[in-house]
Amino acid sequence: MLQNIKLDIDYVRSQFPAFSDPLSKDWSFFENAGGSYVPINVIEKLTEFMTSTKVQPYAEYPMSKIAGDNMDKATELFAKMINAYKNEILIGGSTSINLYVLSNALKKYISKNDEIIVTNQDHEANISPWRRLTEVGAKIVEWKFDLNNHELEISELKKLISNKTKILAVTHCSNIVGSINNLKKICKIAHESNIIVVGDGVSYAPHGFPNVKELDVDFYTFSLYKTYGPHLALLYGKEEILKDLPNQNHEFLNGNYPYTINPGGPNHEELVSLIGIYEYFDNLHKHHFKDEEKIILNKINKVNNLISLHEEIIANPILDYIDKRSDLKLIGKNKIHNKDRAPTIAFTSHNISSKKYLKNWYKVRLQPEMIIFTRGDV
Repeated sequence: MLQNIKLDIDYVRSQFPAFSDPLSKDWSFFENAGGSYVPINVIEKLTEFMTSTKVQPYAEYPMSKIAGDNMDKATELFAKMINAYKNEILIGGSTSINLYVLSNALKKYISKNDEIIVTNQDHEANISPWRRLTEVGAKIVEWKFDLNNHELEISELKKLISNKTKILAVTHCSNIVGSINNLKKICKIAHESNIIVVGDGVSYAPHGFPNVKELDVDFYTFSLYKTYGPHLALLYGKEEILKDLPNQNHEFLNGNYPYTINPGGPNHEELVSLIGIYEYFDNLHKHHFKDEEKIILNKINKVNNLISLHEEIIANPILDYIDKRSDLKLIGKNKIHNKDRAPTIAFTSHNISSKKYLKNWYKVRLQPEMIIFTRGDV
């Protein structure tokens, strides 16, 4: 039916053991709170570390040296994948944790009655850490999406910005509406007023890794367990801001950014397994493109575009179908064009109450002959 799919789905599936595993191979998952299954490369890297190099890293004996070298390699590869410097990214336990620690570090910039803008289109992880800063005198200003089109309008943001605004926390992609917000333009407007922008890419990165320098965002975070990795999250921060933040880690790491905002440091074995994510994308590039591209960022861009095209082809017919139904109301744009929307689809029904359905959900789920899939992060 769909003749123009360019992404080789059979090849993609062959990279994930879950599709041949007896327990999981016959399931289709429409949830994402727990993240994505991982490719074989990630599993192999994790196994290698746990088997051969589960020691204190960065010493001179072979296992320790290999462990430290691979931890550095994973960090360097991901820095290149998102166009950052190695000392501008850290790997923490989750996006929620990373943002909580970051908000504590950024308190130094907040005086009484200073303003922080948050949106009502964001995931809670990029709202509550900033709302908590009311404890140090901050005033929270909410940037609300338009009730007609569900978009965050730039014109409304301009009205909210004042000479008291210090931080703007905004999602790159809504996990409900699916809209891709123009983070580059948002950053430009905010920076004209010396506002620090914290971008949440949890719902964006699974559809294509960001170019943080092109966005010119001050901080950017996303969940690595939703981009084919273990339960970790990445936080990027501009070096000029990071080096000025108060230490949130051990005293002996004072001044050693970005470790200063990564209490306890990274999970060694899971950090090394991130090399497998790069290898997966490298394999996708090699399989689909026959060139000898050496620049990692260029490879990522090409694979991003490949995935985006596939998402358009499979999601647009669904969006069109829902949009044309008189008994349904589609939330957000009715078509993906040039990656202006993620294939995250939400709608309401004029005839069926979701509240009524949810009341019965637990009863339904207990019936062994029925399989219920839910989206867990909304």
